[in-house]
Amino acid sequence: MTRKRTETGHAAGKIPRSPFWGVARRPAGGGRHERVTSRAVNRSLDVATSTLVSGLTAAQGYYVFFHARQPEKLLELYEFEACPFCRKVREALSAFDLDAKIYPCPPDGTRYRPEAIALGGQKQFPLLVDPNTNRRLYESEEIIRYLATTYGDGRLPFALRLGPLSTLRSVAGGIARPGRFRAKPSKAPNEPLELWSYEASPFCRIAREALSRLELPYILHNVAKKSHKREAFVAKSGKMMVPFLVDPNTGTAMFESADIVRYLERTYGA
Repeated sequence: MTRKRTETGHAAGKIPRSPFWGVARRPAGGGRHERVTSRAVNRSLDVATSTLVSGLTAAQGYYVFFHARQPEKLLELYEFEACPFCRKVREALSAFDLDAKIYPCPPDGTRYRPEAIALGGQKQFPLLVDPNTNRRLYESEEIIRYLATTYGDGRLPFALRLGPLSTLRSVAGGIARPGRFRAKPSKAPNEPLELWSYEASPFCRIAREALSRLELPYILHNVAKKSHKREAFVAKSGKMMVPFLVDPNTGTAMFESADIVRYLERTYGA
C-alpha cells in the first residue's frame, strides 16, 4: 500500500477527499500519455521555482515573530502576488500572525484596481485600509511599521528592517517566477473565499497566485510556524497542512495547491 505524498504537514484526522484526488491510470493512447507527462513536468517546474522564491527571500513569513493583537475588523489589503513591495507586507502579516481580506489587483486587472485608486487616490500598491482606525497607507515600510506599532510591540523582524536591502531581497524572489501575474478573465464570487496559508510556503504561493490572477477576493488566514491559530485550524480542517481553501459559495473545502488551482480555474475562470 502506498501513501499519497502530501505537500506539507501531517495528518491529524480524517477529512473529506478533494474532488480532484484519484488514482492515476495508465492512458490507453500515446497522446493522452504525453499530456499527462507534460502536466507532471509543468507541476514539478512550478513547485521548483516557487521553492526558489522562498529561498531567495530568506523564507520570510515562515515563523511568527510576535503574536499581534487581532483587530476587531479585518484589515483590507489591495495588492498582487508578484509585487515585491506587496510581498514584504504579506511577510509582515505572517510574522505578526495577522489575518487580512485580500483584494487582488494584478496588472491589467479591472475588478479592484479602480476601487483601490478611488480609495487611496494613487495608482500604487500595496494599499492597506484599516477600518478600525480609518487609516489608508501606501509604502510597504510605512505599512509594516504601522502594523507593528498598532497591533504589536513595535519590533520588526531583522529582514524587514533593512530598508532598501529588504526590498532587494523581495525583488530577487520575484525573478524566479516571471510572467505569472497578469489578470485572467473570471467570474466574481458572491462571497470572498478563505485561504489558510503562510507567506514562505511554496505551495501556498501557487494557490495565492491563482487567486491573484483571477482577481478573486479572499480572507487570508496566516498560520505560520508557532501561530496561535494553528490549533483552531487543525480542529477545522483535520490536519496541519496548507494551503487549505474554503469556498463558501459552493461549500467546497480542499488541500493541495494543484487541486486548488484547477478548482479555481474551472469554477471561476471565464
